[in-house]
Amino acid sequence: MEPTGNNPDRILIKPDPDLRDLIPGYLDNRRQDLATIDHALLCADFELIQRLAHSMKGSGGGYGFDGITAIGAAMELCAKGQQAEGIKVQLRSLKQYLENVEIVYD
Repeated sequence: MEPTGNNPDRILIKPDPDLRDLIPGYLDNRRQDLATIDHALLCADFELIQRLAHSMKGSGGGYGFDGITAIGAAMELCAKGQQAEGIKVQLRSLKQYLENVEIVYD
């Protein structure tokens, strides 16, 4: 995806080119996490949310997505405290991040 200049909220990421083939799947999995976490929140399954958030926290930076790491860390804390409103805030942050991230390879 090339930057278009049309999105002032875009988040430009320049990941390791060796990860080029893995990044689309990684981002698709995070998009799936949105729905999974939203459903888990409806079921008050804070344990599942905590596991998924912990995974995001651990994996984001490895792919070059420090924002996903930060969101995962914050969401994990909210899940530990069973803070539904905090989880909703982090879900919105993740959705916005995924909508605005643009991958640029040199």
